[in-house]
Amino acid sequence: MPACARTPEPCEFMPDDFFRRHSPDDIFPHNHPLEIDLGCGDGTFLIEMAQHYPERNFLGVERLLGRVRGVCKRIQALGLTNAKVLRLESQYTLEWLLAKHSVSRLHLLCPDPWPKARHHKRRLVQQEFLTILENVLTPDGEFLFKTDHPEYFEWVCEEMDTFAQSGGKFSQLPWPADGEQDALFYPKTDFQRHWESQGKTIHRLRYQR
Repeated sequence: MPACARTPEPCEFMPDDFFRRHSPDDIFPHNHPLEIDLGCGDGTFLIEMAQHYPERNFLGVERLLGRVRGVCKRIQALGLTNAKVLRLESQYTLEWLLAKHSVSRLHLLCPDPWPKARHHKRRLVQQEFLTILENVLTPDGEFLFKTDHPEYFEWVCEEMDTFAQSGGKFSQLPWPADGEQDALFYPKTDFQRHWESQGKTIHRLRYQR
């Protein structure tokens, strides 16, 4: 949680109480499906999604204050009413701040892969996270994941399989490639553009609760 009280940035969601669950109505004035962008970076994905889907609400979660301020300025300049940013740690947001079964889609795009074996315990996608994710997603809600790191991709596949074997309620969905029939509108993040410029392949997974 933020270390001290401060004045929120324009378009920033500042909870009135960090120790209670908040419904989508607490975040946005209009009751539209809520999507979460965990680690929203410079806000490129968040903003393009909000522009393309005015009938949905988008909340970016980001720990770094400088990024939060930058994204808020862009949202305000564009006059978007369906996009906000929350400065908070990702897992805490899902586990304790958001109401259960309140998120229609959760996007985790190019997160830190923590490539060294001794750091694997820091990876976000683990069994505890998947339990939290299952609780926060709506029925038929979706989890969409992208990474440039092949080993982390395999890790997430194995974690999802293990979770399913223990009774988890996720089923994998196809993710049509760009240009294919039924392709998703899915803008690239700043991280994805960076890794692709270096010739790296982006691996993707899509699951439904």
